[in-house]
Amino acid sequence: MPLKVPAGLPALQRVIDEGCAVEVLEAPTAQTLRIALLNIMPMKETTEADFIRLLASSELEIELTLLKLDTHTPKHASPEHMERYYTAFSQVRDTHFDGLIITGAPIEKIEYEEVTYWPELCTIFDWARENVTSTLFICWAAQAGLYQRFGIQKRLLPTKMFGVFPHSITKPQEKLFCGIEATIYVPHSRHTGLDREDIVAEGRIELLSESEQSGVYIMHEHGTRDFFITGHSEYALYTLDGEYKRDVAKGLPIELPLNYYRDNDPANEPVNSWQQTAQRLFGNWMRYYCR
Repeated sequence: MPLKVPAGLPALQRVIDEGCAVEVLEAPTAQTLRIALLNIMPMKETTEADFIRLLASSELEIELTLLKLDTHTPKHASPEHMERYYTAFSQVRDTHFDGLIITGAPIEKIEYEEVTYWPELCTIFDWARENVTSTLFICWAAQAGLYQRFGIQKRLLPTKMFGVFPHSITKPQEKLFCGIEATIYVPHSRHTGLDREDIVAEGRIELLSESEQSGVYIMHEHGTRDFFITGHSEYALYTLDGEYKRDVAKGLPIELPLNYYRDNDPANEPVNSWQQTAQRLFGNWMRYYCR
């Protein structure tokens, strides 16, 4: 797929080195989709690579803009990286994007109003309604978006939702699921969740996919092209493996990620059960909702 990213972005070379077929788009054309990624995950380059892999699997021409908050300075990214490759939200307020992806952040146990950049994030949520054709809210951003727009509260889970879980599609006629099997697998890694009853009771939201184990997955706001996604379809194959082994090495309480390693044995390789579906899902989003 022709893809235009900030010149020299290390994540682009990273996915090319992995074998992803990426054609660098030198100059956008009239057919180019303008996609923005508001990346609030701490490990910037890892998240950049995750989403570039998905975008690069499409045949569409895409210009990717990496966005940063004006009111937050990341602790785990170098100032040089942020200055060189990211654009502050204040610089794009008058810009229209075909698509916007808002990532999660490892702050789910913090009350929304206690998040230092919550006011700016709410401003971005409102701005996107008028300036973005379609927005994807991912993981914590999905919970935050549903809270800001509908007052739906998150809940603390008794144990971390950790692993790869099967999900059913409740609205198979939705174009988002074109070419996707009735049962899909999705990685989850979170300490909070949403009550299904709250989603169903909110008449402005349509539940599109869910899991008996991990709960609601994809929701759509009626009258918009906005989707709230609680899982991490974008995750690379070894992301959960890295999380698990990191916490084990630190002596932290962590359970084995379910349905992830072959035979549920961490000595074995992870089973790649979600990435092909993720590519189709994001491709459908760009093809049918961003233009």
